[in-house]
Amino acid sequence: MLNMILSTTQDLKEMAKIENKRKMEEERKARIFNPRNRLIGVDVLALENQIAEKKTNEEQEKAREEAFRIKQERDAMIAAQLSRQIEEKKHNLNKELNEFRKHYQRKEDRKEFDLYDPDLLKKSLPCRVSDDDPRLSISGAQKFEGEDQEASIRVRQQMAQSRAWLCQQMREREDAEEERRRAERAYQEALLARDQQAVMIAGLEQECRRQLQEATVRFNQALAAEQETHRRVTELRDMENEQCEIYNAVTGDFLSECCSRVQSNLGPNRTLVTGFKGMTQEMRDKIRAEQLRQIEERKMKREEEEKIEKAWAEQMLNASQIVSQRTTEMMMKQRELNRQMLELNKKLSEEQRLKKEYSDKVIYTNRPTEEYFNQFNTCTR
Repeated sequence: MLNMILSTTQDLKEMAKIENKRKMEEERKARIFNPRNRLIGVDVLALENQIAEKKTNEEQEKAREEAFRIKQERDAMIAAQLSRQIEEKKHNLNKELNEFRKHYQRKEDRKEFDLYDPDLLKKSLPCRVSDDDPRLSISGAQKFEGEDQEASIRVRQQMAQSRAWLCQQMREREDAEEERRRAERAYQEALLARDQQAVMIAGLEQECRRQLQEATVRFNQALAAEQETHRRVTELRDMENEQCEIYNAVTGDFLSECCSRVQSNLGPNRTLVTGFKGMTQEMRDKIRAEQLRQIEERKMKREEEEKIEKAWAEQMLNASQIVSQRTTEMMMKQRELNRQMLELNKKLSEEQRLKKEYSDKVIYTNRPTEEYFNQFNTCTR
C-alpha cells in the first residue's frame, strides 16, 4: 500500500491526475458502449447550432474590438488636433506679445532713459535756442527786454504745437481704446475656450488676463500723459499772461539771491515761482539719493528673479535625477527577476531530468509479459 505520509506534493499531483484520467475513461466507456448512441448517433443539428453560435460570438467580439480600435484612433486624432490648436494659439499670443514689446516698450520710451542715454550731450540744447525758450531766465543774461522780434510767429507756433499735441493725444487715446477692446476680445475668446477645454487652456486664460491688465495699464498711462500735456499747455498760457509782469519783477525782489524771499507765505514747503532761482544742492542730493534708491531696488528685484529661476532649474534637475534613479532601480529589479526566473527554470529542468532518470532506471525496468499484451482492446482507446 502507498505510504501517504512519505508522499510529496508532486506525487499527490500525479495521483490526482491519474484519478482524473480514470474517471474520464469510465465516462467515455459509458458513452461508447451505449447501444442507443452507437446505433442512432449524436444530435448533429445541435452540434452545428453550437458551432454557428460560437462563430457568431467570435465575429461579434471581433466587431466590438474593431469598434474600440476605431474609437481609440479617433480620440487620439482629436487629442492631437486640440494639442495643435493650443500650440498655435500660444504661438500667436507670443508673437503678438513680441510685436507689442517691439513697438510700445522700447528702451527709448522709458521714463529713466535720460539717466543712461549715451547721446545725452548730443541731444541737449544750447543755452538759448530762440526767444520763446522756456529755459531762459532774467538772471541768465540771455534775453533782454525789447529783443522779442518773433512774438507773432512764436504765438502761431505755440498754437500749432497745442493742436498737434491734442491730435496726438486723440490718436493715442484711440489706440489705447482699440488695444483695450482687442484685449477684451482676446479675453472673451479665452473664456469660451476655457469652457470647452477646461484644464488644457488654463495657461491661455492667464495669459489673456495678463494682456488685459497690461492694456488697462497702458490706457491709464495714456490718460496720465494727456493730463500732463494739458498741464503743460496751461503753464505755457499762464507764462504768456505773466510776461506783462516782468517789469515789476525786475524792479522788485525778483533779482534777489536771498533764499528767504523765495519762501511763500502759504506754507514752509511752498516756493514763490517768480523768485525761484533753481534747485539747491540739498534738493539735487535728495533727488540723486531717490534715483540711487530706485536703481538699488531694481537691482534687488532682478537678483530675486534670478534666484527664483535658479531654484526652478535646480528643482527640474532634481526631478530628472529622481526619474533616472527610479528607472535604474526598475532595471535592477527586472534583472534580479530574470535571474530568479533563470534559476527557477534550471531547478525545474534538473527535477525533470532526475524524474526521467528515476523513471527509466527504477519504474520502467520490468520486461512486458503475456498479461501485458492481453490488456489491450479492452477499453475505448
